[in-house]
Amino acid sequence: MMIRKLLVSAATLALMTGAAWAADLPNTKGPPVFAPPPPPAFTWTGVYIGGQVGYEWGNDTTTEFDPAGVPDGFVQGFRTNGVNGGGHIGFNYQVSQFVFGLEGDVNGADNRGGFTLPNGNFEHVRDEIEAAILGRAGVAWDRVLIYAQGGAAFANFRYNYFNAGTGVGEIFNDGRVGWTVGGGIEYAIDPNWTIFADYRYSDYGRFSNTSAFAFPGFTERQHPRENLVQAGFSYKFDIFGPPAAPIVSKY
Repeated sequence: MMIRKLLVSAATLALMTGAAWAADLPNTKGPPVFAPPPPPAFTWTGVYIGGQVGYEWGNDTTTEFDPAGVPDGFVQGFRTNGVNGGGHIGFNYQVSQFVFGLEGDVNGADNRGGFTLPNGNFEHVRDEIEAAILGRAGVAWDRVLIYAQGGAAFANFRYNYFNAGTGVGEIFNDGRVGWTVGGGIEYAIDPNWTIFADYRYSDYGRFSNTSAFAFPGFTERQHPRENLVQAGFSYKFDIFGPPAAPIVSKY
């Protein structure tokens, strides 16, 4: 019985000594590891401004009416072309994968064309300034946006008619409102800067200029249409951007 008590006492002492020894060992787990926060999700939502440069080409048609208002059989089509450039401002709002927006732009233009007849009479036209108000709708794949756009187009056309027989010319400045439609692709380089390329077709309808000096009493009816390709950049302000992700510690 005495031996059994001695054995139990020795075992208890050994367990207590081992536990005390383990408590004194250094902790090898190390300090907690801080994982870097994930980058905030990109969003197309925000106000943006930017610039663009482009090239445009088009067609115009002149139909002539005599002083009685009757077509006299003269119909002449001709081409126009030139470069332009300017600035824009807009707003996008993203819902899931879809992006909706409104944009306005203004371009200084040098789109010009005309014709000269065998008798020396000529007509020249120059489109000097353009603007547009566009609704936009698109689909985004993260930083890539494919969009369609359309709205109202504004332009100022300067027509110069010249009568070689009398040596008299006449100039008309026609401010016009038409419609425009197109589409493009945009890519976000970082959360604020984007680049884009797009195409637009614009039609400014039919309108007439009645000559008082070059061809007195005769009316020239015009119908300008234009195609525009352009590329540009935008800077987006993160007014409605998502909050930064919190720092998460990882143990």
